[in-house]
Amino acid sequence: MTEAVEYDVVVLGGGPAGENIVDRTRAAGLSTAVVESELVGGECSYWACVPSKALLRPVLARADARRVPGLAGAVGGPLDAPAVFAHRDYWTGSWKDDGQVDWLDSIGTHLYRGHGRLYGTRKVAVTSPEGEHHVLSARHAVVVATGSRAVVPDLPGMAGARPWTSREATSAQEAPGRLLIVGGSVVAAEMATAWQGLGSQVTVLVRGSRLLPRMEPFAGELVADALREAGAVVRTGVAVEAVVRDGSTGPVTVVLEGGETLVGDELLMATGRSPRTEDIGLETVGLAPGEWIGVDESCRVPGHDWLYAVGDVNHRALLTHQGKYQARIAGAAIAARAASAAADTEADTGRWGAHAATADTLALPQVVFTDPEAAAVGLGLAEAERAGHRVRAVDYDLGKVSGAGLYADGYRGRARMVVDLDREVLLGATFVGPGAAELLHSATIAVAAEVPIERLWHAVPAFPTISEIWLRLLEEYRG
Repeated sequence: MTEAVEYDVVVLGGGPAGENIVDRTRAAGLSTAVVESELVGGECSYWACVPSKALLRPVLARADARRVPGLAGAVGGPLDAPAVFAHRDYWTGSWKDDGQVDWLDSIGTHLYRGHGRLYGTRKVAVTSPEGEHHVLSARHAVVVATGSRAVVPDLPGMAGARPWTSREATSAQEAPGRLLIVGGSVVAAEMATAWQGLGSQVTVLVRGSRLLPRMEPFAGELVADALREAGAVVRTGVAVEAVVRDGSTGPVTVVLEGGETLVGDELLMATGRSPRTEDIGLETVGLAPGEWIGVDESCRVPGHDWLYAVGDVNHRALLTHQGKYQARIAGAAIAARAASAAADTEADTGRWGAHAATADTLALPQVVFTDPEAAAVGLGLAEAERAGHRVRAVDYDLGKVSGAGLYADGYRGRARMVVDLDREVLLGATFVGPGAAELLHSATIAVAAEVPIERLWHAVPAFPTISEIWLRLLEEYRG
């Protein structure tokens, strides 16, 4: 190994979480290096959030247009799939990271391309694609932001079947004739929506009882109903036992429990994520390779006052926006601790403190970009009850709001708010319906700020907008 190059902060991973750490530490005047083995910008920019939404947007826009009188007849044909793919490619930079690298250069961050591993306390060893070796030393902090990868279960025949993961599903250049999707997750629901809309015949196989099991039950039910109406097949309570691929490019056969077989042209396994920590040197600092990295509220690893983990890798909230949020929190904590001789005294890690990622557990927002959209923040009803809160759920038919009726003929949706009866504040809210994603941030503010129900009564929604759902929910609560 060469002599160590010293920085204030070394970031292992240049995805969205890593980029936000860099942004905060550089803003605080700390010298920072980032190590990235693939593309700067990470999973979200090239194989997840950005390309998936580029594929989904025309599908959802067409679905909305088909519900508007005077427009429905003009959008009856198929989508221009090559144009959709070209737009997706534009938003991914055709899988080139020049723009992201230019940004790092503009703020004075040194990029090391290659495989990085912890090399003991406060050190990271980097092997470049050309075989060069570097050792980076951190005065104040090393931040692990290596993310997660798709899990493909080790079933008979799976290795030879070459299944899609989320990466292939968001980067494919043509729609398969028949697409089998295994899983009930967000990836499964969104990719079923996208590819059914782009011309594939989609079959979704869910081991559990419904799609989107982490959301309120009605969310998955409404999404499944819409997928079926669009022509997809959604089956619940089924398990895959084996997979068989016919040659190198032939169809793929899925064998279900009981022996039933289904045939498709491609198979997407949307069955969870695992941490990218198996070969990053965790064993050199007493941590277990291949495991999620536990952290405190400031995203610092207990027992290591110099080591932080942000984004998917800490398993707090596997969402890009939460990883970026954690990075902002951790970056501020690193800067504050670097400015103080006493490592802990100045860090504000109490509930909702400047150096505490409290929203991960109390006000976590999520949108599923299906038709209908499903958006939720905070605790669902069952989750709130398990946590010991005395709560009441208030539901309302979103389609009965005037703004929803004007948005689309036959609008179908549902809204729920979960109220803490002891404090009379919102613990959570869920909205399912076309355009429902744009309702979410108002709910996020109400939950994160713990706005009293009585004050929410004075937040008057404009007429006629879908946001009038807030008034209807509050009226239902008051009785």
